[in-house]
Amino acid sequence: MRVLVVEDERVLADAIGTGLRRYAMAVDVVYDGDAALERVPVNDYDVVVLDRDLPGASGDEVCGWMIAHGVDSRVLMLTAATAIRERVAGLGLGADDYLTKPFAFAELVARVQALGRRARPATPPILTRSGLRLDPHRCELTRDGAPIALSRKEFAVLAELMRAAGGVVSTEQLLEKAWDENIDPFTGVVRYTIMMLRRKLGEPALIETEPGIGYRIR
Repeated sequence: MRVLVVEDERVLADAIGTGLRRYAMAVDVVYDGDAALERVPVNDYDVVVLDRDLPGASGDEVCGWMIAHGVDSRVLMLTAATAIRERVAGLGLGADDYLTKPFAFAELVARVQALGRRARPATPPILTRSGLRLDPHRCELTRDGAPIALSRKEFAVLAELMRAAGGVVSTEQLLEKAWDENIDPFTGVVRYTIMMLRRKLGEPALIETEPGIGYRIR
């Protein structure tokens, strides 16, 4: 899952980014609305965690721009305002969900994951295929009931392959969803991660390569 965090309180923004990465999400962090408007048209974010009160373009303006330009990303709006009318106003702008500060981080994660499932064709909370059972919330994987330990990137790549339900996922798509904007698009990191996944998943092999196209789970 690819997430953009837009929050001007830098300590909080960085903490959110670090915390979401622990759940195998690819996270970009910016600290003002103008920077958000630069990133959103370029990257295919599943979810944008958007503070309402921002320097530069406000969170309201960023959300409005996304709606006006048909951006498919789901928006979780953050605010210190607790009044119901403020929350209603934020949802009226086109935000998909609303969370008031201070908040429990576990709730933030749950809301981001729920929005992420809605940002693509509907997928169940627990992903299953070919004997694999992947729980994105707990970052747990089993094959035929036996637990398998994965790195965060391995988990993120496998989750994208399983969400495709047998469809082919390109290297570019995996880079977009499992790594942040700092990744070198010409790196061999996807190929290496697939190699490690095949080794950890064991036999019979589940991940197939479609030459020149990408990868899929049979």
